[in-house]
Amino acid sequence: MSKMRGSYTAMITPMNGNGSVDYEGFRKNVVFQLEQGIDGILPLGTSGETPTLDEDEEDEIIKIAIPLVKDWNKEHGKDVKVVLGAGSNNTRDAVRYTERALKAGADYALVVTPYYNKPSDEGIFRHFEAVSKVGIPIVVYNIQGRTGKNISVPLLERIAELPNIAAVKEASGNISQMMEVIEKIGSKHPDFAVMSGDDGLTLPMMAAGGDGVISVVTNLIPALMTELVHDCLKGDFTAARALHYRLQPLFRAAFCDGNPSSIKYAMNCKGLPAGTCRLPLVEARPEAQEIIKKALQECRV
Repeated sequence: MSKMRGSYTAMITPMNGNGSVDYEGFRKNVVFQLEQGIDGILPLGTSGETPTLDEDEEDEIIKIAIPLVKDWNKEHGKDVKVVLGAGSNNTRDAVRYTERALKAGADYALVVTPYYNKPSDEGIFRHFEAVSKVGIPIVVYNIQGRTGKNISVPLLERIAELPNIAAVKEASGNISQMMEVIEKIGSKHPDFAVMSGDDGLTLPMMAAGGDGVISVVTNLIPALMTELVHDCLKGDFTAARALHYRLQPLFRAAFCDGNPSSIKYAMNCKGLPAGTCRLPLVEARPEAQEIIKKALQECRV
């Protein structure tokens, strides 16, 4: 498989007013992403409210997403990728979800650091060792703000030596750590991709040698964010910088009242299927709604 690069969307899961999954809305969102030129989609991640989905709902989302992308690729001669969320703080479940991703035909499985258990570095290494044996390329998801544990560069170096470890989604928020990952791991493993997990850090991370972004704002603006990423990949940082600063208000607003509450409100403003959130998440507060509406105007989206 070629190296992971480009702009990937961490898909939201649209909901109906009664809290049920809006499967037709999800289908429309996938088609929207494909038509707008996205490089890949990620269903069943954090932005998809996966902790509140049951497995039947997850299976239905998989049945919609993967055939849609495969048919699109065949019809249009494209190579849009599908990453499936496969994380759990129970290693046995993470292995099972990773096996599900492989069986379903996904290109990658996204596996987050085990959360709440607070495992040691050795426990985290063995967790990724277990999922790496499944046989599908693994994207390591490092997000201390949600898991309580940062994957340090030395630990990630160990993990990157395992088979089938393809990339890291770096959402530590620490640009120095991201650069050290690129320096120490990217130089040793040229096919190992470093993807930004923070929309607002995509430009500086790619200027330092990163490979792309797994994005939240692309739920709303896939074409613009893909343009920014592709400008970076081409080395046109003048154009990328102009887009970055144009979109800065949206980068901030998309998390002003949590994720995905904020981006769902923005999508609802623009007529894209999003709907409500499931408890314990709630809709964006009125103050946040004003921030989001202002950002949409400022960014001209």
